[in-house]
Amino acid sequence: MPDDRRAAVLGSPIAHSLSPVLHRAAYDKLGLTGWRYERYEVDEAGLPAFLQGLDREWAGLSLTMPLKRAIIPLLDEISETAASVEAVNTVLFTAEGRRVGENTDIPGMIAALRERGVERVERAAVLGAGATASSALAALARIQVGEVTAYVRGAARATEMRQWGERLGVRVHTADWADAAAAMSAPLVIATTPAGSTDALAAAVPERPGALFDVLYDPWPTALAAAWSGRGGAVVGGLDLLVHQAVLQVERMTGCAAAPLAAMREAGEAALTARQRPDAG
Repeated sequence: MPDDRRAAVLGSPIAHSLSPVLHRAAYDKLGLTGWRYERYEVDEAGLPAFLQGLDREWAGLSLTMPLKRAIIPLLDEISETAASVEAVNTVLFTAEGRRVGENTDIPGMIAALRERGVERVERAAVLGAGATASSALAALARIQVGEVTAYVRGAARATEMRQWGERLGVRVHTADWADAAAAMSAPLVIATTPAGSTDALAAAVPERPGALFDVLYDPWPTALAAAWSGRGGAVVGGLDLLVHQAVLQVERMTGCAAAPLAAMREAGEAALTARQRPDAG
């Protein structure tokens, strides 16, 4: 492979992204001294021009909001996994100059759950709707789940989640967010909502909880995750997801067979710890 290659994460806002920390840690461990990974503030309006400015030195891109769906019309092809949720978080540039869209969020979720021993569940609850929730449904479809209850705000969101369930082959029931405390009794709970939105649910964690997958990583732990682990339940965090999906990105962008999971997680944990120090600025 060429000695000097480039990759980056795009999104808006993007300053908070840990992707550069994870990818650079992988490059260092793999000895890819000529590889660079950066972050760029790019919104939907600026995305076409950014892509046009890339040359053959570029190996791939990581995408965060609001670009995961905006990128699709600008690609030559997308994978079946990405098409299933209409979301691309990874772009690979082939030797022929083609732009190929992938989704490593879904297999990253599956890998993060399996790492904690969750491979199949009879019942699961999803907190929230939207792109992350649809990815969660896609992951659940692949780990053999029975039925899923999605707790959402509003009839439109409820309809959307049921439609995603039909598309992905998952039996999805919907319930109002006001009843989300009932979700805590599920064998697997996946929280996909913004910071602070599940704090009130911490008091509803049962004596013997199942597994919690909270997709947030900063701040960490969330009130819900802290209460869950305090009761002895298994907790999968947003950093677990971020690392596992980044492992897949590194492997596909660089062509290396096995990205260094442990080194990437250690780098991510160190970066988060530094952020949480009072003098972090």
